[in-house]
Amino acid sequence: MRIAIVLQLRDGDRCVHELVEALDVAQPLISQHLRVLKSAGVVHGQRRGREVAYRLVDDHLAHIVVDAVAHVQEEAKR
Repeated sequence: MRIAIVLQLRDGDRCVHELVEALDVAQPLISQHLRVLKSAGVVHGQRRGREVAYRLVDDHLAHIVVDAVAHVQEEAKR
C-alpha cells in the first residue's frame, strides 16, 4: 500500500480523500500508512484549510520505486 501511495504522489500533491478514491482503500488505512511514510521522511504534509495535502519529500524516491516495481514485473514474466 505504501508503494501505491508513493506512486500516486509522484504525479503531484494529493489529499487523503484523493488517495482513498484512487486506491479504493478505507481512509483510516491510508492515514496510517501516511503517518508511517511521514515519520520515515518520505512524505510531507501541508495543511490546506481543513485538509492536508501530501507530497513526496524527494522525487528521486519515486524513480526508485518505479524501477523496483518494473524489475519485479520483469522477474515475474520469466
